Amino acid sequence: MKRYLILLLFTFQGLMAQVQFEAKVSKNTLGLNERLRIDFIMNVDGDNFDQPNFEGFRVVAGPSQQVSQSWINGRSSFQKIYSYILQPAQKGNVTIKQATIEFNGQVYKTAPIKITVTNAVAEERDPNERPQQGSGSEMINLVAEISKTNPYLNEPITVVYKLYFYNIGVTGFKELAKPKYNDFWNQNIDIKQLAIEQGSYQGQKCYFVVLKKTILYPQKSGRLTIEPLSLDIGVQLPTNRRDMFGQMIVADDNKIVSAGAKTINVRALPESNKPEGFSGAVGKFNFTVTPSKTTLKNGESLDLIVSTSGSGNMKLFTLPKPVVPNALEMYDPVHDEKVTTSLSGMSGKITDKYTIIPQYKGKYAIKPMQFSYFDLSSGSYKTITSPEIMVDVLDGPMQAEANTAANASKNVIAKTDQFKYIKPKTILVSIAKNDFYGSNLYYGLLFLPFIILPIIVLAKKKKEAIDSDVTGNRIKMNNKLAKKYLSEAKKQLNNKEPFYIALEKAMHNFLKAKLHIETSEMSKDNIRELLLSRNANPESVQSFIALTENCEFARYAPASSASIQQDYDKAVLIISELEKQIV
Repeated sequence: MKRYLILLLFTFQGLMAQVQFEAKVSKNTLGLNERLRIDFIMNVDGDNFDQPNFEGFRVVAGPSQQVSQSWINGRSSFQKIYSYILQPAQKGNVTIKQATIEFNGQVYKTAPIKITVTNAVAEERDPNERPQQGSGSEMINLVAEISKTNPYLNEPITVVYKLYFYNIGVTGFKELAKPKYNDFWNQNIDIKQLAIEQGSYQGQKCYFVVLKKTILYPQKSGRLTIEPLSLDIGVQLPTNRRDMFGQMIVADDNKIVSAGAKTINVRALPESNKPEGFSGAVGKFNFTVTPSKTTLKNGESLDLIVSTSGSGNMKLFTLPKPVVPNALEMYDPVHDEKVTTSLSGMSGKITDKYTIIPQYKGKYAIKPMQFSYFDLSSGSYKTITSPEIMVDVLDGPMQAEANTAANASKNVIAKTDQFKYIKPKTILVSIAKNDFYGSNLYYGLLFLPFIILPIIVLAKKKKEAIDSDVTGNRIKMNNKLAKKYLSEAKKQLNNKEPFYIALEKAMHNFLKAKLHIETSEMSKDNIRELLLSRNANPESVQSFIALTENCEFARYAPASSASIQQDYDKAVLIISELEKQIV
């Protein structure tokens, strides 16, 4: 009996070993615009075939099923195939996961297959793709037209992507791979509406659509590559069949087209005769330096406007910085750009506005400034020099007098301090010393512990009571912080941003002390409700909220010293009123 069971077991294992289920692909590496055929082959009639989700691919056709069975020399052979045509949806390494079937209660799986998808190739070379039926004169091509393939560094070039087609209908498209402009500054030019135009491609009359326009400024010399744009185009192809009215029947399909990679040979700017202050400007420019005024009174300021206008790489260089005497205090500039970008490149005006405040009376010169650029039309460097600007400060302290007064204040010695190190009186000390025992110091040190111990106990109890009063401690701390920040705000009356930061903190800490709330609870509605519930005057509450809102706005808006002083006085008045009103 055992012999038969063992024989049956080996026979069953042999049958199991005969089941084969595998996946085969037409190629393991293909371009983004090529198609892939995958076959799932089994040598048994398996049930419940479950295909993979084909992530990273689009199913163009399938599944198609083929079944074949034959008898040779008394032995039967069986084969069932599920076939798919796939279109890659992205570049990179993509894995086709396992498919499964069931046979005699067992589950069989195929092995995962790794596919490498590269950039689109010039032509589709997939032998498994079915040819389209039609007239044979259909044409569709995506072309990237480059305005210049050997530009200078920072010289504008344009890339226009055109779709040429003939005897074919285009129903839509989507981008599969966007072009990458490594080492280029780039900006797309908006196309409001796609328009079909007539033209020719390689001598053949056809139609075309401009899909994309981009302006490029190379930022590196040498050979630079623009990776291709690839599109999935929905098309309608004519067939040889006609409907009952004699109209040609069209078939919907998809085509993958690519513009192909483009190589740009960028020339470096010449090193000979390059100006010392050249900051990379390339194009055609004008340069001006304009003061808002040249005659000032003490405390007045002037605006020095440094600007350049024209066409070129407007956003890709820096303006020169003015050099002023030490007697003129110059602040960081406010930068402004009014630049438009079209297929011809960038054009417009960029400006740096400096605020300058004189410190002393006198006449001061702002040195001439130089702006250099590379002129593409002449292929040479050009330099524009601004005139010297004289600033006349009519009143105020003279610089020499101020320096003399400062030095004098450092060197003058008061008469009372001239002989402070000489003692005019003699103090005599007795040689004989009193005995420590029985002295006042002796008895003082003896009874000192009995006096200190009760004081320590009382102080400890008081400290514990104070520490246990968490709310009271927080109120005291916030009161101290409010006073601290108000004093800090007073110190910063001449510095706008630090002043409003300190003022805002002081008002927040006042609320923390009086309303016992945290920063997270300081919404406008909550503050108004709590202050009114504590019998605060509605006008004072509204003034407080308006002042807190003004602190944030005033930090970034221009403000005069008079308005800063008014905000400080207003804060002191409002806090004093609320201090009296809140119960």
